Order: sequence, then structure tokens, then C-alpha cells
Amino acid sequence: MTSGRRGLQPRKQPRQGRAEITRQRILAAAAHVFAEYGHAAGTTNRIAERARVSIGSLYQYYPNKDAILVELLTRHLDAGMSALTHGQDDEAPDSLEEAIRRYVRLTIENHRDDPQLLRVMIEQAPRSPELLEKTSQYQLARTVYARELIENHPEARVADMEVAARLLVSTVELVVHQLIAAPDPLDPARLESELVAMLTRYLTGEPGTGRQQS
Repeated sequence: MTSGRRGLQPRKQPRQGRAEITRQRILAAAAHVFAEYGHAAGTTNRIAERARVSIGSLYQYYPNKDAILVELLTRHLDAGMSALTHGQDDEAPDSLEEAIRRYVRLTIENHRDDPQLLRVMIEQAPRSPELLEKTSQYQLARTVYARELIENHPEARVADMEVAARLLVSTVELVVHQLIAAPDPLDPARLESELVAMLTRYLTGEPGTGRQQS
């Protein structure tokens, strides 16, 4: 695996329509190859063959397969941020349960396109400084969103809103990732229903340790 910072970045950004089409073909082919073969066996030769481009053409855009995988993961994070931003523009639901449901559903939808590819991206993609920074920003934005979601509903009875927001984000991300990309994945509708019920009970439970006293 290439460890140098430059080895994880694209070699050139297309300036013409035809070049952009070629790059999109490479990325689409890589998504299929990584999902089918995993990271170790997802070679640049297989990617080039799937994209119907020469290996030389592929290397004009990306120095190695890790750079391609990093770009796929970056695009996944960008899609999640975009969905979160659009979700903030929607009218706030009346109940805390429905607010949690909207957040859980958004996360599930962002994981459904190709769960096997997502597993490879999250578990095996190399981490460049830029990617680590983007991931950190993504988590921070989701935590801010979750905290505002909780604070805006009087049904929430947690004492520490910051901890609750971080627990909400981490729980949803980890559970959805594990159970959507599992060899025997849960049905998304069932996963949504049970996860929403679990989180709603946590946020609206009876007063006790860690809860606000009425």
C-alpha cells in the first residue's frame, strides 16, 4: 500500500468533457471491482479492464488503486454531508421520535447503494491527512445537527446534551454500517424501526442516572 501523501491523490483533474467521462468510468468500474473482489484483489488491471480503458490511461488519472478508493470514500462523505444539509432545510417534525426517524433514515439511505463497497471503503481505505480532516468535519457536523435536534424537543430528558448527541451519531453510524453491510444484512425498514425505538427510549426515558429531573 502506498503510504506517501501524493500517492493517495488523483494525478490530474479533467478539464474536458471526454476526460471527465473517462474518470467517471474508472470510478464506476472501481466501485464494482472493490465490491466484488475487495481491496486486496481489486487491482488496477481489473479496474482498467472493467472500465474498458488501458492501464496507461488509468494511471494518467490515479497513481494506484488506493487513490481511487480514497476518492470513492471522499465522494461518499460528500454525499452524506449534502443529505444532512438538505435535511436541515426541512420543516422540523412535531415529535422527537419522528425527528430521530428522519435522521436514522437519512443515514440508512446513505449506506444502501452498495454496502459491500462501503465496507471496503470504510474498513480498508488508506487515510490521508485530507481524508482524516474531512471525516472529522463530517462527524462534527452530524453531532451539531443531532444536538440541535435533541435540544429543540422538550421530550428529550437527557442531562448532558453533548454526550447524548455524540452517542446518537456514533450509535447510528456504527449500527447502520455493521448491519447494512453484514453478510446477512437486516431489512432496512426493520433496522430503522428498531433503532428509532431504542434511541427514542434512551432520549425520553424515565428520570434516573444521567437524566434530567423534572
